[in-house]
Amino acid sequence: MIKKLILLLLLIVTASCSSNKAVVRMTKPDPRKTNAPVVQRTKRPIYTPQNKKQSEVAESQKKTTSTNENRSNSTVVLEATTRVKVTTQMVLDYIDKYKDVAKDNMVRTKIPASVTLGQAILESGAGTGPLSVQANNHFGIKCHKEWDGPSISYTDDEENECFRKYQDPSESFRDHSYFLTSRPRYSPLFQLGQDDYAAWAKGLKNAGYATDPKYPEKLIALIERYQLSKYDAEVLGKPFVAPVTITKKEIVYNDDVSTYTVVKGDTLYSISKRFNITVEELKKKNNMTDNTLSLGQSIIVK
Repeated sequence: MIKKLILLLLLIVTASCSSNKAVVRMTKPDPRKTNAPVVQRTKRPIYTPQNKKQSEVAESQKKTTSTNENRSNSTVVLEATTRVKVTTQMVLDYIDKYKDVAKDNMVRTKIPASVTLGQAILESGAGTGPLSVQANNHFGIKCHKEWDGPSISYTDDEENECFRKYQDPSESFRDHSYFLTSRPRYSPLFQLGQDDYAAWAKGLKNAGYATDPKYPEKLIALIERYQLSKYDAEVLGKPFVAPVTITKKEIVYNDDVSTYTVVKGDTLYSISKRFNITVEELKKKNNMTDNTLSLGQSIIVK
């Protein structure tokens, strides 16, 4: 009996100890509930020739924009009634502002718009010179005997000369046209072609418009640099052909002889028109037996 009681007590103690053991779960943890940071992987762009081409185009556009900005900000020295420095962009803005006035005057008076604009840029410093700022006089026109309007004193060829003063620049443009059409000494100009700006430039100097011996050269250079003859073409209804720009190095001047260096696109006829000389005279001055020219050839034009 006693043995049975002892055995029963041992069984009770054993059962009590086993009930206090920790329960171990063997279930795997849910990966969706983890607190580990999520790493996102991005694919590296695949290199293709098309991507390279787009990159090169973008870089080219960037360089072009930078070049255009530099050109627009480049400084130009204009010499006429005054010596002024302006940027290329200032000249372009001036042209855009007055091109329609010049074209309208060409329709009415037959004076090439290119010549009107070129003279205005040269004489007024693209609207920045003292006469244009103080008197709206964009062509350096002096009073002369018949002028009874407002005036301003300015030292040009002589001290305190009388120059015309206008209410606004457009009045100056109109008076410039009237000035040329109403004076007999300028009448030979109107026998010239309206698209022959080079002949007009030389004719203005010959008629006494300016005292500067290089006035035609300066005027032609401005017209060609800014392609002002395209406005002549617009008025005349002709296609515009950009002129071949001649640098100072291509024309050599001295007291007796002027020589010209042939560039691409030149012909004896085009050179003769530019320097107001006949083809036969050119050939005679240069001992030429035919009309053949070669690039870099130096020929006498005066």
